[in-house]
Amino acid sequence: MDHLALYHNTCGECSKLITKRYSTSFSLGIRVFHKRLRAPIYAIYGFVRFADEIVDTFHNYDKSSLFERFKKDTYQAIDEKISLNPVLHAFQQTVHQYNIERALIDAFLQSMEMDLYNETYDDRGYETYIYGSAEVVGLMCLRVFVDGNEEAYQKLREPARKLGAAFQKINFLRDIKSDFDDRGRIYFPGVNFQHFNNEQKRQIERDIKADFDAALEGIRILPESARFGVYLAYKYYIQLFAKIRRASAQHIAKERFRVSDKRKIYLLFSSALRHRLNFL
Repeated sequence: MDHLALYHNTCGECSKLITKRYSTSFSLGIRVFHKRLRAPIYAIYGFVRFADEIVDTFHNYDKSSLFERFKKDTYQAIDEKISLNPVLHAFQQTVHQYNIERALIDAFLQSMEMDLYNETYDDRGYETYIYGSAEVVGLMCLRVFVDGNEEAYQKLREPARKLGAAFQKINFLRDIKSDFDDRGRIYFPGVNFQHFNNEQKRQIERDIKADFDAALEGIRILPESARFGVYLAYKYYIQLFAKIRRASAQHIAKERFRVSDKRKIYLLFSSALRHRLNFL
């Protein structure tokens, strides 16, 4: 292996490590992708994870300055096709290899930047944020899954957006307490955290259910190399969604729900069986 290839691989390993450290659910999903898909999906996750960390976590630093630097470095890495930031280097490789549109990257960074300044959202802001923070990430991954097949990309584009939106909305419900307590944010339009009630919760859940139903139709026709991994992530979130739906609004405003590791292992094997028998 020459030194440049070593650098490429090392940067990819950094994104893989970030994914494993930050998300056991997505790590398990990526591990069941076809081998050729893993590195680019790790690269996408590493990029979006670090951008999210800047706006959500680095409270004792100048987050606006850090984010502006990250954004500038992202575009410079893409333009120059190299970066000394290993996360950005791995990401720019994926961008070029799979022709990920600049518009998707722009929308993602715009949504992350919204978190620096917005504490509440109206309907339009909410839709803009969901699109940029989640739907475009699904579209980036879809570019990898279809590997240049534009017809397949266009056919699967809307289901990929719906799946990303469902995941994000569940994250908002799961993290509603920490988002408000730690960051002062409420993403759902018209919701006051102090008066969050069951009817508001049910309305949000109906919206998520519709997203999931539309997404499943797309999962069923994904390329085989990606189908099981995406279905597994879907099943994890469906399980989390079920737990949240059983709880009251007051309960989720006090406790963060999660799927246990034991349950994740069960879902892994049961999903593998359903995938093998084509019962998705």
